[in-house]
Amino acid sequence: MTDKRRIAVVTGGAQGIGRAITRQLLCEGWLVTVVDIDEEACVDISEEYSSLGSLLVKVADIGTEMGVEEVIDVTVGEFGGIDLLVNNAGIGINKPVADLTLDEWNRVMSVNLTSVFLTAKYAVQHLRERNGSIVNIASTRVLMSEANTEAYSATKGGIVALNHALAVSLGPDVRVNCISPGWIETGNWQKKSRRHEPVHTDEDQMQHPVGRVGTPDDIAAMVIYLAGEQAGFITGQNFVIDGGMTKKMIYV
Repeated sequence: MTDKRRIAVVTGGAQGIGRAITRQLLCEGWLVTVVDIDEEACVDISEEYSSLGSLLVKVADIGTEMGVEEVIDVTVGEFGGIDLLVNNAGIGINKPVADLTLDEWNRVMSVNLTSVFLTAKYAVQHLRERNGSIVNIASTRVLMSEANTEAYSATKGGIVALNHALAVSLGPDVRVNCISPGWIETGNWQKKSRRHEPVHTDEDQMQHPVGRVGTPDDIAAMVIYLAGEQAGFITGQNFVIDGGMTKKMIYV
């Protein structure tokens, strides 16, 4: 592979926001490795998106060091390097804090937060060689919470802090930025067996100052921008993409 071909790794890339990111990258001519633990979703995206460009689909547990190291090695072996790392994989276990087990807490930490450290650790050499970038996907849960989301919220806050730490440590060779999505409807971006057409009420839409619920393409568009040359002076930032919802005061 030549250095002119841009290469991306997208974790949690087979469904939801990750699926949209993968699609837009392929349509922009990127070579893409999709990593996901859901084998059925990996089969689906391979069947549906392989015709769009060079797509490598890897079933792996991104919450383990072995899984991450293997994904990086396979990508470099297949494509020749890495220009972009998108840390999108994430899970949530919503329980009252008194009922949440330590094993459940640790699993959410491993998949959502430790994976960001591990992917950076194993990809950094390759990113430096190509002046690449990292885009981390956090959440508006870094700014506000729903009940019983302690594990998920803690990981997303950790991602934002890790994001600016990595930006300082890896610069100037590697830029590192973060996106915090708000309400993003992913129902029609799931694997076939779970895919459905979403329905939203007017009340749902008008909670957002822009007048609608977000789509995965809204997030994917920012990933494309942050990975491009026009964003060359941007690093260490967290971009909240939520249709203005976190800026709107709501009284009940």
